[in-house]
Amino acid sequence: MTIRPRPLVAGNWKMNGLKASLPELAAIRDGVMAGAFGRAEAAICPPATLVSLAVELAQGSELAIGGQDCHAKVSGAHTGDVSAQMLKDLGVTYVIVGHSERRTDHSESSAQVRAKAEAAITAGLIAIVCVGESEAQRRAGETLSVVGQQMDESWPAGATAATLVIAYEPIWAIGTGLTPTAQDVAEVHAFLRARAVKLGAVEGAGVRLLYGGSVKPSNAAELMGVPDVDGALVGGASLTAKDFLGIAAAYKG
Repeated sequence: MTIRPRPLVAGNWKMNGLKASLPELAAIRDGVMAGAFGRAEAAICPPATLVSLAVELAQGSELAIGGQDCHAKVSGAHTGDVSAQMLKDLGVTYVIVGHSERRTDHSESSAQVRAKAEAAITAGLIAIVCVGESEAQRRAGETLSVVGQQMDESWPAGATAATLVIAYEPIWAIGTGLTPTAQDVAEVHAFLRARAVKLGAVEGAGVRLLYGGSVKPSNAAELMGVPDVDGALVGGASLTAKDFLGIAAAYKG
């Protein structure tokens, strides 16, 4: 019998949130402490301006705080960038790398994503590496080849089930309200699991595979129940405690 890893429900606030948003984070923390996430782990990745305050707010709870990106270098002349060591120094647990918005808006290659993931792991963080196809690629039947190549080229050297998470986010589903069917998700996640085993052997079998892309309370239970879906990477619905806790309910009980 295969034992699935502990699920992770992670919220990506993207470029959203001011200090006035912290009561939502406090409500999420309180939900975690009240057992709203059941057997799942909870994490919020706020914008860089709120990371320090979020870490302070989450102290004493099991709510993990993550960053949304990191530089591959430890330090240097990289104006505006944040290193994995800087995030670790603040008390961060996770960092997202390779999100489609970074790959598109900043032309990040999978080689760069891999370097960032390796930097994160070296710093003692858990890297959440994102993969996903565009609508045109899906329509062309290229989904598996695209996410397979991204995974191959983004997989950090020496990654273990304890230091790496893979998040599948079909680009066409992010923030659109559209979601693939449970069967579609199952197909991709089974493919990613086999790929993870190929890349990481026994460790690959335990790497958590998250689904992301218009996850909301109304579809969370169905999506989280798909084989080889070990949680969710949540965008807009993580900005309010009500919606994020509603998604977490998929793991309660």
